[in-house]
Amino acid sequence: MHGSGLIDVLWFLLASVLAVPLFRRFGLSAVLGYLFVGLLLGPYGFAVISDPDSTLAISELGVVMMLFVIGLELSPPRLWQMRHRIFVAGGIQVLLSAALLYAVLLVFELRWQSAVIVALALALSSTAVVLQLLSERKQLSSAHGKAAFGILLFQDIAAIPLLAAIPLLGHAQSKSEHFTGGMALYAILVLLLMILLGRHVMRYLFRAVAWTQMREIFTAMALLLVIGTGWLMHSVGLSMGLGAFVAGVLMADSEFRHEIEAQVEPFKGLLLGLFFISVGMTVNLATIVSSPLLISSGVLFLMAIKAGVLLMIGKWQSRIGLRESALLAATMAMGGEFAFVVFADSVRFGLIDALLRDRLVAIVGISMALTPLLLMAMQAYFKRYPIETVAPIYDNIEDGHPRVVIAGFGRMGQIVGRMLGARKISFIALENSVSQVALSRKFGSMIYFGDPTRIEVLQSAHIASAEMLIITADDPETNLKIASLAKRHYPHLRIIARARNRQHAFRLMDTGVAVIRETLHSSVEIGKMAFIGLGIRQERAEEYARLFLEHDEHIMAEQYLAHDDEAALIASAEEAYRELEALFDADRKDRPDTDQP
Repeated sequence: MHGSGLIDVLWFLLASVLAVPLFRRFGLSAVLGYLFVGLLLGPYGFAVISDPDSTLAISELGVVMMLFVIGLELSPPRLWQMRHRIFVAGGIQVLLSAALLYAVLLVFELRWQSAVIVALALALSSTAVVLQLLSERKQLSSAHGKAAFGILLFQDIAAIPLLAAIPLLGHAQSKSEHFTGGMALYAILVLLLMILLGRHVMRYLFRAVAWTQMREIFTAMALLLVIGTGWLMHSVGLSMGLGAFVAGVLMADSEFRHEIEAQVEPFKGLLLGLFFISVGMTVNLATIVSSPLLISSGVLFLMAIKAGVLLMIGKWQSRIGLRESALLAATMAMGGEFAFVVFADSVRFGLIDALLRDRLVAIVGISMALTPLLLMAMQAYFKRYPIETVAPIYDNIEDGHPRVVIAGFGRMGQIVGRMLGARKISFIALENSVSQVALSRKFGSMIYFGDPTRIEVLQSAHIASAEMLIITADDPETNLKIASLAKRHYPHLRIIARARNRQHAFRLMDTGVAVIRETLHSSVEIGKMAFIGLGIRQERAEEYARLFLEHDEHIMAEQYLAHDDEAALIASAEEAYRELEALFDADRKDRPDTDQP
């Protein structure tokens, strides 16, 4: 690469490194940062890059790779498990939003083909921005977060036929080219052949490439799969993205899925960023400035229509609360990155002109920029005017007098419960997760919905007559609350508590309960297996494991006496390691590890 090409790349990299982190610093999307870079570098900005079309052609591979990665995530079993949130809620959102937007677009006397494509494109939201906002606010597992994720999956699926429809509708209007019924049949046959044979052929090729043990060849094969399937679909008049998406779905449940995704992901991110830069380069800033009222009205209509539909879906279809529904609406009312792809293809196939494309790109970009600000305002309002929460109605526990009460019935609690049940030892389990209670009851567990950090819940579980309380909740702070509460009200009750780590164990020991560190015994077992795998006799490996546990318990007791002194703890840990090493050395001198001379 020489001359202007190398200079263009340097400008792209420099502007991206400076602008994108700045946008993220202010809570805005990286997509907006890339668009801003393109606006600055393009012919309508400082004209550093005068020919955006050539860059746009290469950067479209980023969109193709994004669709391929989406396909890798959508295996048929996963789609079926989330079918209600994806196909029902997602289908209603896309179709109803598109219908309302279509009605608005007809006012501007667009042809029905153009209005359909634009309305469907605007009905989609930004997967990257929505997931980023939910992740930043730790709301992916919230009610509106789960609803948003399901709708986004449907939107990603809906984008595929939308992209495929653009050349069909575009050709239908073109006088120079005609997409005949024979061409459509040929395209369908090629697609079916790819679906039927592609899975087996691609797996065979990846097995052959994996056999070489050469990572660069595997990377080349992954890129060949994405670009090759995209070219195949493009050659029969369909979208390159459609071919890449189908290839991703075919490989979603293969043994190479994660390795393929790891190889494609860096190229996808770079090329997708380049695509957004290229889109920004095509934005005519003068056109936007000349019609501010039209564009601001477009943003208002877009976000208001989509927000109204999403609010209805959240409240009546997904059955989440009003505020959760409002957060869902605010998070997803924006336009999405797929719209940029659709608008670019629509210009190419004559569905819309460049002026309308520039205005639509501005509307989508502004809506994406406003979304973080809107969410910040809503969060501030909710914090200032909190709603009174209704206390959950816990189960009425009618069982007699269990010998054991288990607080928390997750991974560890279930194992303890199975062991007690096998010996016919009566127990009651308390769990604060409705879904966990429902799942465990399917297998006949004696589990009840209740918050074990509340004394009235513990009393309803007949803890006063129980012989033992076992605390196995996942959250360390919850374990501490339960231990302190139970020890204060029932000082003679035997309590065993799960500890996350050494510091958590010390805090539990302060309450006077017995402590089991959750990873200690499994880690010692792994160490024992490592000894055996390295040639040490099994009985010697078991002896080392026993010595380690005894030594660790002794050190634990000593460190507890000074656990508030960090310097003393560090010194104790160093001394403990030297003692353990000496202990192992002395034992090895008495008896050899192996039978070898």
